Amino acid sequence: MTDKNKQVVHLVAGARPNFMKIAPLWHILVAESWCQPVLVHTGQHFDENMSGRFFSDLNLPDADYYLEAGSGTHAVQTAQIMIAYEQICISNPPDWVVVVGDVNSTFAATVVAKKLCLPVAHLEAGLRSGDLGMPEELNRKMVDSVADILWTPSIDANHNLLREGVAQERIEFVGNIMIDALEMLRAKIEAVDISKICPFPPVGFGVATIHRPSNVDTQRALSEIITALIAVSDEFPIVFPVHPRTAKALEDFNMRSLLNEANIFLLEPLRYVEFMALVMSSRLVITDSGGIQEETSYLGIPCFTLRNNTERPITIEKGTNRLVKPLGLLNAVKAAGSVEPPAIRFWDGKTASRVALSLRKYTDTKS
Repeated sequence: MTDKNKQVVHLVAGARPNFMKIAPLWHILVAESWCQPVLVHTGQHFDENMSGRFFSDLNLPDADYYLEAGSGTHAVQTAQIMIAYEQICISNPPDWVVVVGDVNSTFAATVVAKKLCLPVAHLEAGLRSGDLGMPEELNRKMVDSVADILWTPSIDANHNLLREGVAQERIEFVGNIMIDALEMLRAKIEAVDISKICPFPPVGFGVATIHRPSNVDTQRALSEIITALIAVSDEFPIVFPVHPRTAKALEDFNMRSLLNEANIFLLEPLRYVEFMALVMSSRLVITDSGGIQEETSYLGIPCFTLRNNTERPITIEKGTNRLVKPLGLLNAVKAAGSVEPPAIRFWDGKTASRVALSLRKYTDTKS
């Protein structure tokens, strides 16, 4: 039940990183007298380890709306979210729709809202990899082209938007909301007993997390990465939480046995608190994820990203992250030294407060 005396703000989440981005904002907004945050869970990630448990980890209540989108092709998943979300927006239109990140849920909710003339704010706007072969890049560009407010995590994102012709008044630099989530849960993370997750001593292992279609959907690409991970594991052990997409590819291509024979410890997908405890105890991280590049940079943990490009260039600029090819991974890891956590403006755990102030400002202007 919504309060007619308050501005109703939909916070749309679909995939694991979305939950981490909306949680700090929900906790700020729920304490405000002028607005009522409403959680919309699209169901894009429906595995319990990849979705449901994150609500309890992040101290979020059950979603107000659960769209049950499930899996499918990009078109099918996007269409399912749009159909379900449109019904909600027509029957109970919000005053604002806040979308986060760059997944299909972000794009689908934005299109629905804008076609119904509802204002949209995009949190984590302006990130660009320059690679239109990435579905996430298409989502980012399309959402940013129509959203009313563009909240950016770093100054390079502002520059990207201005270069694309976005009006300055739509852009607001608020900082990195992922750091808010990490700091919000730091006590829980530091309380995790790592020995119950992996058999290796702290700072004596690396963490690997691979899931992007370009890396796991073809036998050649996955084989190159598995070969590289095995080579690295000869130097020191690796803990590898296996994403469901990667797990399926390993089975389809008969590669899982190769990992079982190496110094690699395989895990089911971890909850956010457990995963970050693993990362914070590690020597380095090998990934193709976006958010982990930011978290490792903030923590001062060397990160090696198995991609040709990144939408987080500030992590490269600060020297905490490096783009590598599978064939070059072993040498890059061997050459890695320790890194210091860099000072990046507004990566301070206070982004949600800045977002709330911004939203209030735009709400007052609109009314």
